[in-house]
Amino acid sequence: MPTTLAQWEVQPHDQLVEAGDGILTVAGEIRMPLGNFPRRMTVVRLRGGRTAIWSAIALGEPQMKRIEAMGEPSFLIVPGDHHRLDAKIWKMRYPQAKVIAPPGARKMVEEAVPVDATSDILDDPEVRFCIVPGMGQHEAFLHVHRADGVTLILNDIIGNVAHPHGIGANVMGRVFGFGVTGPQVPRPVRHGLEDKALVAARFRAWAAEPELRRIIVSHGDVLDDYPGDVLLKLAERLD
Repeated sequence: MPTTLAQWEVQPHDQLVEAGDGILTVAGEIRMPLGNFPRRMTVVRLRGGRTAIWSAIALGEPQMKRIEAMGEPSFLIVPGDHHRLDAKIWKMRYPQAKVIAPPGARKMVEEAVPVDATSDILDDPEVRFCIVPGMGQHEAFLHVHRADGVTLILNDIIGNVAHPHGIGANVMGRVFGFGVTGPQVPRPVRHGLEDKALVAARFRAWAAEPELRRIIVSHGDVLDDYPGDVLLKLAERLD
């Protein structure tokens, strides 16, 4: 599979579902050497009839129309070094959209598409683009605070591939620790952390938010059953 798609290519995906107030998410699959592996895109409504696209995935036209009905795709967020596969083709489809990536990931992301910003330019008081501490500025997250509570949209720092499809996904999920038996910090991510204590502290800070309702990750199912408890357990494992 190429690191960047050159034309609109729809790989297997489910339908968009509403995960929270003004938040759509969709589970898809990415072709890998050992078989397809789950991935996820999330769309967040912003004020002014705009949307932010987190970890873009090319969808079929009915689902793309649903995104456009929510608002104009104004920001393409590439949340880490390795989530750039569909970035170029989304930028081609929506040339007005600004590309945002974490500072540490900028070099790799720009192999696929020029980056317009490495900080928060969303201009929405309910949605914040932030950087996960302790990861060398390679990983971003979104903090969405709406009437229905707080939604955290994370990238690779937590995997929750509880329902892998096929032998390849099962093997990769288990070997690399992407949460087949429960939410995990994937092994490749854990081994690459610059400061585990900072990451653990961030997990605890998120868990302490009284309005935390759900965590959406880039690989696996949405965590909406006691997400704070999940974060505290993961923080303990990093200590």
